[in-house]
Parts: sequence; structure tokens; C-alpha cells
Amino acid sequence: MRFTVYTLFGSLVEPYLHEALLGKAIAAGRLEVVLRDLRRFAGNRTNRVDDAPYGGGAGMVMRVDVAAQALDELASDTPPPDETVLLTPAGGPLTQGLVEHFAGLEHVALISGRYEGFDARVEGLVTRQVSIGDYVLMGGELPALVLLEATARLLPEVLGDAESHRQDSFSSGLLDYPEYTRPPSYRGLDVPEVLLSGHHGRVAAWRRREALRRTFLRRPDLLESAPLTEEERALVDRWKSGAAPEE
Repeated sequence: MRFTVYTLFGSLVEPYLHEALLGKAIAAGRLEVVLRDLRRFAGNRTNRVDDAPYGGGAGMVMRVDVAAQALDELASDTPPPDETVLLTPAGGPLTQGLVEHFAGLEHVALISGRYEGFDARVEGLVTRQVSIGDYVLMGGELPALVLLEATARLLPEVLGDAESHRQDSFSSGLLDYPEYTRPPSYRGLDVPEVLLSGHHGRVAAWRRREALRRTFLRRPDLLESAPLTEEERALVDRWKSGAAPEE
């Protein structure tokens, strides 16, 4: 899979691509990441890609012609991108389902802005606008890395255990169940007895119930669309009516 990332600050992104599993995936040829400098399309001696907003106001806005020329360049790539993504706080949320969509593509292009963002006309030139949360950063480089890593870990042979991501939070529609490791007891904090039982069926049932309980307590909004059994839905309804979601 290939990512092409357009940015004003490739030096912020580039070091991250050499570390941990992401770096190994790139070194092994399972993932390709191409960084391109948006300043190449500035068209002036000072390499300025922004200008003052029409109507006045604070800050500077990145020009539409800069983004348009980057997208023109992408159109001539082999293969051209399946998706061109503008990273913006005004975009739709980055979800696990969207990440899984990106992981099934051959080429995804990410456009990272700065300053007060891009001229609004850029929004009609890309296939998708994506936000990583309801807050504002200084630029799109961190969102680009978040999207890139979340997608890359779903690619074949990137993770050590090919099935591990299927148990992650959000992949099942619920938050992940709590995990424990040695020592079994530490400063009065004990690992749940069921996890020490060696009974796989009981462990699986406990993990599912804990994932359901954790989601109810921390992210109840996820339960509206989570694929629950009738028994699980009835349990959630009891919790909503006031029954304590016991440990």
C-alpha cells in the first residue's frame, strides 16, 4: 500500500516513519510513504503558500491553487490515489470502519494544512475530509501520522499476530476488554480469578461481558450501533434502568 503525504513540514513526519512496526513495514516493502512539499507550488520567490482571508479576520489561509496543483500532480501518479483526503477539524471523524476502508485501498493521498487551513474551495477538489477529533492542532502532520499508523497496522504481516487487531477497541463495535499480565497480585491488586482458571470458555465470556460493561460506562454512544445479542441488549437495558454493571 502507498501513502502520499503533502505537507509544509515533511521533517516533522519523516523521523516517525523509521521507528517501531511502522518503520519495519516500510523497510520490508509492505508499506510505501512518499512525502511531498506543498511549497513547490507556491509560485513566488518567497515560497509563500498562504494569503490573508477575504472579508478580514485573524490568521492566514492556504491558497486553493497550491492544493489544486498538488492534486493535479497526484492524478499523474501510477497508480493515481483511490482517495484524496484533506485533514481538517471540519472533516468527518476518523473511525475504525474508515481506517479499515483505507486499508483495503492501493493508494491514499493525505493533504496536510497549516495556519487557518485551506481555502474552502479545496473541499470540493478532494474525495474526503477527515478529522481526528474535536480539537484544533497547529497543522495536519499529526493527523496524517495518526491516520497512516491506524491504517498500516491492519495491513498483512505488519503486526506480529495477524488476528490481534480484530480484538481491538472499536473493531467489534465495543471498547476492548481489560488485559492483565504477571504478577498475578501486586500491592493488593489482583488479576481476576477467571483469567487464571485456564477455562477458555469462561475467559471468553468474561472478556465479552467486560468489554460490554466498559463500553457502557465509558462510551455508551457506541452501544447504539454495536452488534449485540438479544441477551446483551437486555443486559444493557437493565443497566440503563439503574442496575449496577457489576465487576
